[in-house]
Amino acid sequence: MLLNTVTTLAIRCPECGALEFHNLSRFAFSGRRSLQVTCSCGAFLLGIVRKKSHSYWLQIPCVVCESKHLKEISGVRLWSGEPFDFICPDSGLELGFIGRAEEVKDLAQTLDTGLEALIDEIGYDEYFNNPEVMHQVMQCLQEIADNGGLFCQCGNSRIEVEVFLDRLELHCKECDSVNIIYAETEEDLKVIQEVETIELTRHGFKCLDSLSNSSNSTKPTKKTRRKRNKQQ
Repeated sequence: MLLNTVTTLAIRCPECGALEFHNLSRFAFSGRRSLQVTCSCGAFLLGIVRKKSHSYWLQIPCVVCESKHLKEISGVRLWSGEPFDFICPDSGLELGFIGRAEEVKDLAQTLDTGLEALIDEIGYDEYFNNPEVMHQVMQCLQEIADNGGLFCQCGNSRIEVEVFLDRLELHCKECDSVNIIYAETEEDLKVIQEVETIELTRHGFKCLDSLSNSSNSTKPTKKTRRKRNKQQ
């Protein structure tokens, strides 16, 4: 009889937005009852607690509720290799998958394809100054990140994204650099469509928008954050 000892987790990090794959080993529980999986950026992705009844409690962060959901599953099911998903009970949004590596990689394509799809699922259109432009800017940013074009001069490629009414703010946790991408006008969209890489300046501050090259023009700073990360 072939005994499965490894299963694969696929989940998009709620902090940095990266699509993460992690192998979970049955042997990792040798001499311990719990296991925690973290993203490369350090964010919590999954907590597993083994119970005496040969079942497990799985805890996963939710990008919708900004809390953690619990799911109980038998050890037989967890290590069987048969894929199963995590779903937010309030929104129905798929949060991640566990199962055989090949199947999980295929299923992961149905997870939100980036920040733009996540906003579509949650329905925050009414909060943006220009929802259509914002969605397209998010899609462009995700494509840049997926192609390895989003990074900081300090060497960190796990960049946090915060979403505001009129812009995206990129933040490097390693050196505290910031890059602002405005997303209000067609001109803002054209700017990000013309770049292949976005490099944050080490310990610095930059803007990527249609007025960034104009010394006499500045965009107003709005303080109300509507989605992702800590509340102001």
